[in-house]
Amino acid sequence: MDISYRQISLSLDTVSDLERAFKAVLLGDEEEARRTIERLFTVEEEIDNLRRSVFEELSIGSLPPKDREDIMHLVKRLDVMADHVKDSARNVLVLIGSGVPKEIWEAYSSMSSSLVNVASTLRQSLKSLGENPSEARALSEKVEEEENRVDKKYLEIKSLSIRYGEKVNPSILIVLRDLAQAMEEAADSCADTADYIRVLTVSGK
Repeated sequence: MDISYRQISLSLDTVSDLERAFKAVLLGDEEEARRTIERLFTVEEEIDNLRRSVFEELSIGSLPPKDREDIMHLVKRLDVMADHVKDSARNVLVLIGSGVPKEIWEAYSSMSSSLVNVASTLRQSLKSLGENPSEARALSEKVEEEENRVDKKYLEIKSLSIRYGEKVNPSILIVLRDLAQAMEEAADSCADTADYIRVLTVSGK
């Protein structure tokens, strides 16, 4: 459990690093943005190692089958989320210095802040799961609310892309589209995890 909670915590921390990278770009500090993304990549590698360690421990441990299955589900869901965040960071790295209009960077930075709210609420829900199932359930429902805000930001960005369609290089627009999709999928992964938390609270976990 200690290993799995460490993996969960790091998975959620990658979202904060993504937000920091956007803020650095907006401040004109491209080097800081690159350093932040490199740190995110390093953390993501640690997440992969921890995930493997969790699975190894589960295969040899004495946990009841249901508990083992529950931990595996949570770890897998959050690993998918971290993968989407990593994909987002890769796209940001490609876009740095490419002449993306400031208004578009601002829109993505705002979306990343909403994504941080989703991840932070999920972290609180996970923390409450073993101590206060009713609170964990309430927080998991709040995750859905925060995820809806990310969806709205996603639609705003799509509209912004249309508005800038004739002013921005088409190849940059493609990367921007991939970035928005990866961030939206990261939020979806958090919501999927929240759905599973509700299942666990219903079953009395």
